[in-house]
Order: sequence, then structure tokens, then C-alpha cells
Amino acid sequence: MKMVMAVVPRDDTECVLQALVDAGHTATFNEGRGGVLRQEKKTLFIAVQDQDLEKVLAIIQESCHCPDRQEAGGPSIGTLSGEPGPAMVERGGTVVFVWDLDRFDIY
Repeated sequence: MKMVMAVVPRDDTECVLQALVDAGHTATFNEGRGGVLRQEKKTLFIAVQDQDLEKVLAIIQESCHCPDRQEAGGPSIGTLSGEPGPAMVERGGTVVFVWDLDRFDIY
């Protein structure tokens, strides 16, 4: 069995959750903020059988939008010409972690 932890942007969460449920999977989630822009994220925890891992990863990938670049607030950084310019950071995007799950109990 595997544990999938997906850190999903707030705007993509409902789409990911609905796609997982439609495919017969369940997820537990936690809300939080992170990154340079303090973006709202939801962390999904999905326990899956080994043979379903690639299907779940494909559902997550297909349900999420690509990250975009945005100016970060705060101090500027220097450009190649030496003049200060805005700091650009990626916004959005989903990060996925997978690890072996030795035990899974429901009480």
C-alpha cells in the first residue's frame, strides 16, 4: 500500500477531490498556507493499493492547472544590468509525495 500526499492549490482542490471520488478513491485533507506568496493550499492524504498508484497520480495531474509566474511583494532583486527588478516566483502547481504505507487501520 502507498500513501500519496498532494499539496494542491485551493482553486484546484474541488476538481481533484471530485475526480478522486468519481474514480472510487477517498482523501482526507488539511488546509494551510505556504510559499513566498502565502498561497492557500490543501494537503490531500490518499491511501492507495500499489496497483492503483499510477491511476491516482494521473487523476491528480489531469485535475490540476499548471503553475504561473507572479511578482512577489517585498524587496526587489537585482537584474543582470544591475538595476533592481521585481522578484518573480511560481504560483500554483501541485506537489506530490509518495511513500510506502506499512499499516493502515480504521477504528
